[in-house]
Amino acid sequence: MKVLTQLCRIFVGVLFIISGLIKLNDPVGFSFKLQEYFGAEVLNLEFLIPMALGLAVVIVIFEVLVGVMLLVGFKRNFTVWSLLLMIAFFTFLTFYSAYFNKVTDCGCFGDALHLTPWQSFTKDVVLLVLILVLFFSKQHIKPLFPKTVVNAIVGLSLVLSGFMAWYVLNHLPIIDFRAYKVGTNIQQGMQVPEGAPKTVTEMIFIYKVNGVDKEFTEKEVANVPADAVFVDRKDKIISQGFVPSIHDFTLEFNGNDETEGILSTPKIILVISYDLEKASDEGLSKIEAFNKKAQAQGYKVIGATASSQDIVEAKKKQFGLTLDYYFCDATTLKTIERANPSIVVLNKGTITQKAHWNDIDTVALP
Repeated sequence: MKVLTQLCRIFVGVLFIISGLIKLNDPVGFSFKLQEYFGAEVLNLEFLIPMALGLAVVIVIFEVLVGVMLLVGFKRNFTVWSLLLMIAFFTFLTFYSAYFNKVTDCGCFGDALHLTPWQSFTKDVVLLVLILVLFFSKQHIKPLFPKTVVNAIVGLSLVLSGFMAWYVLNHLPIIDFRAYKVGTNIQQGMQVPEGAPKTVTEMIFIYKVNGVDKEFTEKEVANVPADAVFVDRKDKIISQGFVPSIHDFTLEFNGNDETEGILSTPKIILVISYDLEKASDEGLSKIEAFNKKAQAQGYKVIGATASSQDIVEAKKKQFGLTLDYYFCDATTLKTIERANPSIVVLNKGTITQKAHWNDIDTVALP
């Protein structure tokens, strides 16, 4: 049992540290995932949405710390109880998400590794078993070093994790795991290989029968009672086909799709703000000077946002912005860049630079 405990200790500790560091590299992305869970479609805890970023930072730092604490043997009762409570909660969450098909990716490993809902649940069940082994044999978890050294390691881990969180929030993720990382050609990312499997879907019809919503497949729709009332129709995925790494990038201006033209033009700069109302005032105040500097170097600078035209015009007037804002889906913009606003430099569709608004002065304009 002692050997099994030590093996579980190493595996669980290392996994928590890796998982935590990946999310700590991109806490904004993890906060977007928490917002999905807090939404009305999943947990219906919408009052927590404004606190999602703060909660994301606390959760991922604690995830790293609890992994370190387990490995070095810091306060074993507190550590093991923390692990058990965390994994119990996340096992429930991933099961709920998988069973009701609410969130398609748990975000356990950020954008570095995407797991399906059932894969996430399976992973949590395995971890739950391993943590239960630790819980019932915690007497075998001994400190690896003297108390002062153990305390120093945990304290240093907390300081370093906090610094990393501060850094990536004020700049950009240290490692970019997303589909829009520097060097990516957007057109190529959107291509579907010839002969790639296609998604197979089935139409589901929802009717209200005796006051209750019931689902009917295409084959069953002929058996719908005469007094049933049609409610909705949805597509159920039977088998998922090939999905390109970039599948939702479009830029519209005045109702026209300008994507192809933008992606075929050299020296393009996108100023991205998925929501202009939530954009940093300090960041927006830097955009016009940067815009003039970039134009002088032969760049075309355009904004990309999901905000309404009224909000766009209000922000342009407030900050004296002369660039045009193109419409792009908010989820796409959140995926491209985490800062709001942020800078993305393109050359014929290839991303050559990305920068947080704090680092706007470092953008090279050859």
